[in-house]
Order: sequence, then C-alpha cells, then structure tokens
Amino acid sequence: MNTRSIRFRLLVWYAGLLLVVFILLGGLIFVGLKAYLEESVSQVQVRRARQIAETLLAKIDQTGKEHVVNEINSWFAPEANDRFIRIIDETSKPLYVSSSPKDGSFDADKVPPNAELPTKSAWRKQKITGNKELLIASFPYRTPAGKQFLVEVGTSLEPIRNVLRRLVILLGFGLTTMVGVASGGGYFLVRKALAPVDEISSSAERITMHNLKERLPLTPTGDELERLAISLNHMIARLDDAFDQNRRFIADASHELRTPLTIMRGELESIIEGSCPPSDLQATVTSVVEEVARLARIVEGLFGISRLDAGEAQNEWVQFDLAALAITTAEQMCLLAEDKGISISTNAPHEVSVRGDRARLKQVVVNLLDNAIKYTPEQGRIRLSVVAADDKAVLEVEDNGIGIPAEAQPHIFERFFRVDAARSRDAGGAGLGLSIVKSISTAHGGRINFQSNEGKGSCFKLELPLAHSGNNLEQTKDGN
Repeated sequence: MNTRSIRFRLLVWYAGLLLVVFILLGGLIFVGLKAYLEESVSQVQVRRARQIAETLLAKIDQTGKEHVVNEINSWFAPEANDRFIRIIDETSKPLYVSSSPKDGSFDADKVPPNAELPTKSAWRKQKITGNKELLIASFPYRTPAGKQFLVEVGTSLEPIRNVLRRLVILLGFGLTTMVGVASGGGYFLVRKALAPVDEISSSAERITMHNLKERLPLTPTGDELERLAISLNHMIARLDDAFDQNRRFIADASHELRTPLTIMRGELESIIEGSCPPSDLQATVTSVVEEVARLARIVEGLFGISRLDAGEAQNEWVQFDLAALAITTAEQMCLLAEDKGISISTNAPHEVSVRGDRARLKQVVVNLLDNAIKYTPEQGRIRLSVVAADDKAVLEVEDNGIGIPAEAQPHIFERFFRVDAARSRDAGGAGLGLSIVKSISTAHGGRINFQSNEGKGSCFKLELPLAHSGNNLEQTKDGN
C-alpha cells in the first residue's frame, strides 16, 4: 500500500485515533476500578477494626487480655482468613499480634508499626517481602476507663492485583480486537468512499482530445466528490468547446487564406505564362496587390487576437480619457460616412478615464464605427456616446442600419463569421472585426453586448472599468 496515499493516511489516522481513545478509556477504567477496590477493602478493614475496639476493648478491664485474644481468634480467625490484626496500647506495646497466615503470603512479625499514632481512622498500604503489599486500616480507640489503644486490621492486596491483571488482559484483548475490527471497517468505508476517485481517475485517463464528448462518472452522494466530478465535467465541456472552436477557427482561417492565395496564384501564373495581354498587365498586378493587402489584414487581425488571448497587450496599458479618444476617432471616420451621406453625432460631455491599451481601444471604436457605416444605408445616422455610470465607462455606437437577423445574433462575435458572406467579402471584411472587439474588451476586463432589430438598426455597448485617479500612471488627454 502506498504510504503517501489519502487512503493509507485516513486509515492510519482513524486507527490511531481509536487506539488512543481505547487506551485512555482502558486507563481510566483501570485507575477507577483500582481506586474503588482499594477504597472498598479499606472501609471493610476500618469497620472490622472499629468492631474489635467497640466490642472487645471496651470491657477489657472486666474481661482481661486473654478474653480479647480468644475472641479475636474465634470471631475473625486471622490466620485462616489471611488477615493481619494487631492491637497496640498507649505505650506502643503490642497487646495482640496475629500469626502469619496459612498460605504464607506475609510474615506478621515483620509488618512494621505505624510511624505515627493516628488521631482518627485511616488506612495505608504497607510493602512487605516479595514485592507484596498489605492494606492496613488503623482505628484509634479510648476505653471508658481512659486507656488508649490502636487497632490495626489488614489484608493482602494480592486479590485486587489479580483482578486488575485479569482486567488488563481483557482490556488488551478487547482493545486489539476492537482496533482490528474498527480498522477493517474503516478500511472498507474509506475504500468505498474513495471508490469514485478511482473511477474518476480511470475515466480521466481515457479522455483525450479525440473523445472530449465523454464525461466523468457521477455518484449521486451530494458530497465533495460529486461536486468535484461535476466541476471536472464542466471543465471538460469547456475544453471540448474550445477544441471545437479551434477546429472551426483553423478551417475558417484556411478557407479565408485559400481564396486570396488562389486568386494570386492564378494571376501570377497568367503573367508567367504570358497569357495575360500587356494591356491587362497593370490591372492584374493591381489585383494581386489588393489580395496581398487583404492577406495582410487577415494575418494582422489573427496576430492581434492571439496577442490579446495571451495577455501580452497589457504591458502597453496607460491611463487616458476614453471620451476624447472616441470623439477624435469619430471625427477621423467622418470622411467615410460623408461619402454615403451618413451623419455621426457624438455625446461625451465629461472626461471618462480608463486604463488600457489606447491603440487597441481606438481599434474597438474604429471597428464599431466602420461596421455601422458599412451596414447603414445612405442618409442614415450613427450616434456615438461615452459616459461614466456605476463605476464603469460605457461606450455606445448606435445606427439605424439594416440590423442583424435573429438567427445570426448568437454567432456575431465568432471569428470569420459573416451575416452575408458574399457582401462582406466584397466590402473587404474577413469576419474578424467584432471578434477583435470582443477580445480587446475581455483583455481589458470589460464586456461587449448589443441589441439589434433587423431592418431597424443595431446598438453596440462596451463597458470598461473606470480608472482611479490615485494611480501613478501615464495620463493623456488627446485621442491620437
């Protein structure tokens, strides 16, 4: 078994915790039982010592010493019952000392007296030969005649030790059995609980870029493992979408690049073969140059998108006035609008400070205005506004053009997507303009959305975070 695995560590922790708990519980039982037995035995011995004192010593002046000795031997039989009894008078002279028990567990003559005469009943443990102990209860007694005696009654602690030994054996056996059973059950539970992890791992090993449609198995337990599997399935779905988008992107890019290359190849072959009349040579070369320019625009757009996706453009961020940038850009785009008789109105009454790549954000304004001019009929109108609202910079480009069909709206930001492919190609577009706008917006922590009604026009709205005036950043007021 892998000692670094979660399964092994959980099992060791579980078994170790149970072992510590059982040991502590067993220790408490052992200490508690030992104290209880010793206390019980000591109380019994104290009662016997009191009984001897109150029944025999109380009348010792009338009955005599011999009567006390005989009564003790008759009633208590210390030798037969393995007990120790000793009576000491006020001069520390023994009045009675029992003989050694028949089993020879201790020598009564070698039991030392109490170092100090107690003033009230008490008990002590006295070590004797052979590493054995006696529990001796002491009871001081004064007769009605005023004589002072100390009665000591003791018994061996060996029976208590035997009980405790059996308890230790039972606890050891029970502890081993319970820890073993609990560890086995814990291993089974841990293995069952982590079984979905093995299934997820084996399923994840089988998933490659060629079968991203597969998903990890879900166990309806409602725990963290189910949530993990759901999250991983969502991640695989996103990867699947990304691969699909990448495949479509490659196919679309290949298609877009193939068309101008085919045209250029045909034109150049006609020049090489001499099949092109001299009068048409200039027009042929001009056509090739136009296709080269078109290829350059496509490659430049793809390169810009790749830089934005990689986050490289953030190194060129500065703080500037988006309102001034938009107004200046709109003034530059007015020449294109005037050719179609389109009016561009602007509304940017206040400074709107943002932080970002000024050239990229100008490209956003250019692309949005360029699309509006292309798809707005003659004598149309375009409105550009830049305002600050709710800690965001909001840029809107609205037109009363042809609008976007409802079926095309979900794909409008996809790369190389065209609502009307033939018309877009004639206008020189490659279907990358709005894709670049979305990539720039995302790279700047913003978002782009739109509303459009076919035949009535469109409104694109860009939202960016406002810049804070306290930042020590380069600022500029112009839009160039």
